[in-house]
Amino acid sequence: MRHFVAGGLVVLSMAGCASLQGRSGAVSTTSPQPLARVDLPAPDPDHDLLTQLLAGELALSDSDLKRASQAYGKAMVVSKDPDVAGKATALAIATHNPVAAQNAINRWQALGASPSQLAQARAELAIEQGQTDEARQQLTILLASGDKDAWRMFGRVLIGSRDPALASHLLETLATPDKLPPDPKAWLAMSQLGEQLGRHVYAQQIADEAMKRFGTAETYAWAAQLKLDNGDKTGGLSLLREAQGKDPTNIGLRLTYASLLGQSGQYAQATQLLEKGPQNAQTYAMRAALAANAKDDKALAEVYKQLAQAPADVRDSSAYLLGQLAEVLDRKEDALKWYDQVPDDDDHAFDADLRSAILLQSLGRSAEAHQQLAEMQTDYLDQPAQLRRAYEVDADLYMHEKRYPEAINAYTHALQVVPDDPDLLYGRGLAYAEMGKIDSAVGDFHRLLQIKPNDVDASNALGFTLADANRDLPEAEKLISVARAAKPDDPSIADSWGWLQYRLGHLDQAAEVLRAAWQSGKDADVGVHLGEVLWKAGQHDQAQRIFDEVRRIDPHNVNLQETIKRLQP
Repeated sequence: MRHFVAGGLVVLSMAGCASLQGRSGAVSTTSPQPLARVDLPAPDPDHDLLTQLLAGELALSDSDLKRASQAYGKAMVVSKDPDVAGKATALAIATHNPVAAQNAINRWQALGASPSQLAQARAELAIEQGQTDEARQQLTILLASGDKDAWRMFGRVLIGSRDPALASHLLETLATPDKLPPDPKAWLAMSQLGEQLGRHVYAQQIADEAMKRFGTAETYAWAAQLKLDNGDKTGGLSLLREAQGKDPTNIGLRLTYASLLGQSGQYAQATQLLEKGPQNAQTYAMRAALAANAKDDKALAEVYKQLAQAPADVRDSSAYLLGQLAEVLDRKEDALKWYDQVPDDDDHAFDADLRSAILLQSLGRSAEAHQQLAEMQTDYLDQPAQLRRAYEVDADLYMHEKRYPEAINAYTHALQVVPDDPDLLYGRGLAYAEMGKIDSAVGDFHRLLQIKPNDVDASNALGFTLADANRDLPEAEKLISVARAAKPDDPSIADSWGWLQYRLGHLDQAAEVLRAAWQSGKDADVGVHLGEVLWKAGQHDQAQRIFDEVRRIDPHNVNLQETIKRLQP
């Protein structure tokens, strides 16, 4: 009989298979092959280390601490790794299971946990159970263990406590000046912990003692911070000044101290402080902010000059600030270049693109401005807030160009992103009014007033629109009266009221109101209205003088051109 070798086993030919049948004709179930049937023992998942570790990690990924604790509790039984028992301990304490926690601590001890680790765990368990004496004893053991991280571990025990009162008591009992190590970091950590637990007096005492004992800039800075937080601005500033003097090159200290000086209105002192010593992106940014608040163009120009010549890493990370400074200094082309260098992943990337579009418009490059905004509307399709803003700025630029159909289209797209947005409804209503689509304008203003019934600007806009169209004058009077009551000194509302009086035929009252509004702001459109009222009142010379002044202010004012054409055909 032939045979073949396959996989190292002899596979018998089935040629003589018929001879294996018994007399009854049934095929025998007994196989001549020793490995034809192998029974493998099924694994016990409760005692399989890998299974339990995987189960524990999956539970943690689902934030299921209870299930994770159960899995690690089983894993530690079969594992000889002390880290597994340590994790089981932490999870048992976190899930408030004292029996499981004690078992885990015992297992961890058997596997070789350090005295400090055991003391920390036992202290956490004692605090969890409200056992003050046991917690104090274990924390004392921890601090006496000689572990270099003992005080850090001590802090972790207390900050993780669900009982702030007990934690505070233990802190004030054990972390006293006579027991703290000769390390300023430990003193600062305990003071900060006390402040976090609401023990302000303790925090200040430890901070003051640390300042006297070590005299480092950090101890002075923390003591200053506590005084500032507790309302002692003078004391805080004094200590910050001393801290900064101890470490003049510390940029963080200079920034903090300068910020507080700036908040006190001491811009010159803050600027002088920041100008000295090393510079980085933050110092330049604060110097720019201080100069802007002080309205000091010379200082802004100096910051711009220095920052533009700063090392590449500082300059590159400050491209947006450089663009802002160039824009404020009326260096528009330079501003465009800086904004173009803002990386796509920068927090200011969107704002840089937006400012670029506005700058392009101001430089007479309208087509480029709208193209820039169109690209942004594509780039930010999945970010509603940015998309809305891109459409709104597009609409505003069209309004400035008096291209009202395009403005309406942009506002409408923005309203599809943010339906019933008050600012967008207001803008589109103005665009409709400028186009003479009064019904649409009235519709938007009415909708806006449904959303914000007390919106003064919307009341004024609707009232003026009705008055200008010479329709529904009683409603217009009510609306503008409400706006006048809210803002009695607003020139634009006075203009609306004067124009309404004109429509009502009250020429003397209209002239009086409009003259006052014109004198307060010299707004071109108010001047056009005043000129028309004076002309209709027969005061042609006065009207002409007003028209001439408007022409000097705004040579291309469309309202002026249309009004003169209508009055002087």
